[in-house]
Amino acid sequence: MDTGKLGFVPDSVIQELGWDDDVDDQLREAIEQTTGNALVDGDVGLVVDGVILWWRDGDGDLADALMDALQDLVEGGFIWLLTPKVGRPGYVSGADIGEAAPVAGMSTTTTSSATDDWAATKLSSHKR
Repeated sequence: MDTGKLGFVPDSVIQELGWDDDVDDQLREAIEQTTGNALVDGDVGLVVDGVILWWRDGDGDLADALMDALQDLVEGGFIWLLTPKVGRPGYVSGADIGEAAPVAGMSTTTTSSATDDWAATKLSSHKR
């Protein structure tokens, strides 16, 4: 799995939010292998270089979750919003993401296929 195309780089610390039984463990392992660090959870309290947020329709308010994801993110860092692809349970529309991102002070930069079941939308934070 090519995590480089998603923008993950060695020696970065990535926080993982929204983990559940349905996440793609191969993607998680590939991110850890690329960065050389284990994924950290939301309880760590340190500044992170990026965040992966697993999100499904029905998980709550996406704008709120994105704002929460910004808490430990270094200025200029990225959030990779991982959502089920079209036709998969929990699918989140691009319109919903496009609505929530600016409310959270973020911009959508790219969307790509992360795995067979998950799409990745890369969001950048505006200067705080």
